[in-house]
Amino acid sequence: MAFAAASSAFAGGLLTNTNQNAAFVRNFAQEGKIDITSIYANPAGGAFLDKGWHLSLNNQTAFQRRIIETTFPLFQYNTDNPAPTHRFVGKATAPVIPSITVSYNRDKWSVSAHFAISGGGGKCEFDNGLGSFEAAYAGVLYSMAPSLLPPGVNFQGYKIDSFMKGKSYHFGLQVGGTYKFTDNIAGYVGVRGLYATSNYNGAVDPMVSTNVGTLPMGNYGIGLNCDQTGFGAAIILGVDWKINDKWNVSAKYETPTRLNLKNKSEIIVMEDLVKEKAAGILGQFEDGKKVREDVPAMLALGAQYSPIEKVRLNAAYHQFFDKYSTKFLNKEDLISHNTHEFLFGAEWDICKLLTVSGSWEITRYGLDDAFMNDLSFNLSNHMVGGGVRINATKRVSVDLGYMCTFYNSRGVTTMTAAGPKTDLYDRKNHTFGIGVNLNL
Repeated sequence: MAFAAASSAFAGGLLTNTNQNAAFVRNFAQEGKIDITSIYANPAGGAFLDKGWHLSLNNQTAFQRRIIETTFPLFQYNTDNPAPTHRFVGKATAPVIPSITVSYNRDKWSVSAHFAISGGGGKCEFDNGLGSFEAAYAGVLYSMAPSLLPPGVNFQGYKIDSFMKGKSYHFGLQVGGTYKFTDNIAGYVGVRGLYATSNYNGAVDPMVSTNVGTLPMGNYGIGLNCDQTGFGAAIILGVDWKINDKWNVSAKYETPTRLNLKNKSEIIVMEDLVKEKAAGILGQFEDGKKVREDVPAMLALGAQYSPIEKVRLNAAYHQFFDKYSTKFLNKEDLISHNTHEFLFGAEWDICKLLTVSGSWEITRYGLDDAFMNDLSFNLSNHMVGGGVRINATKRVSVDLGYMCTFYNSRGVTTMTAAGPKTDLYDRKNHTFGIGVNLNL
């Protein structure tokens, strides 16, 4: 069943994507940079761009796998796979992740706009459903099916035919302006409008295996098709201090984005027993209901240091205020600390034509065990990336980048009436980016 947000193939917090273009893919620490590609990360730095128009067009392609290994005692009664541990793999693919940035600069001021996918990120498909659904149905079928079968028909096990598909996108349009207070200090004020759209589609069809064949349990099945939409906005404040030719530092703060997602749903649940067991999961998808899922506030700090003319070293820090961001069923109470990110990068202008870069990022979530489930989970990780910038002409450059994320797998055990259920969560992620930058 499609009961979870689409798998995000992005860097950032729980609901925030920070990789907005190919320049990020090759160098994560964008906050201290002054470039058209850094308008999202360091909007105040845009004040120091050359006079005139600047444009950046980008696309990313991301591939991710969500891997969940669930161990549960009743899985031994699955006649197709009687092993105690079942493996569930969600495939998330986002072939087109576009973004566009434009800036116009005059003497002391500039205006800019940035459009990208600020959250969500593509489609996720579990071809054989999820372990939590199979475990729940295994318990129901094991305990109830023998009493529902006709005389002379013996329960021998169960089968599950299930799938889930989900997709989620947060489209963000950011507009704002900068002003140079001095030749070295600039400030930024802007706003980002966020339109969220998601779809979840899936079903569970249970069957029991008996001495006379396989019998469908149609009344115990569940089907769901849910669309969610919502709109919110955040204020963005930034400052950049160009200390000298070697040092540049910046800071940015984004207010929370209040999001109420409205459901348009078709839910099919036939049996009252299944309705009771599924109520906690299906509640957030009830037709017409508004589900609160705020995007948290964010603080970003960054610096760039150039020890020699052709080399730049970058560092940045992000904090996402997840504990203070309202979520459905007050799930923010299951977060022990805010999300922290530490980003490092380096660039080297080998020649006029070519710049090479490499980068490293560490992300630490503060999610309690109770927050983690196969419907929605995040894993602390570290990420490496690199790439090149090709300076084709004085006015045209091309960014090419690749990044790979290494997740910290995590096991969570919960007790059920049938015994302990253990879920081991993992992910794999690869992202490619290409961007074209124009100084007009």
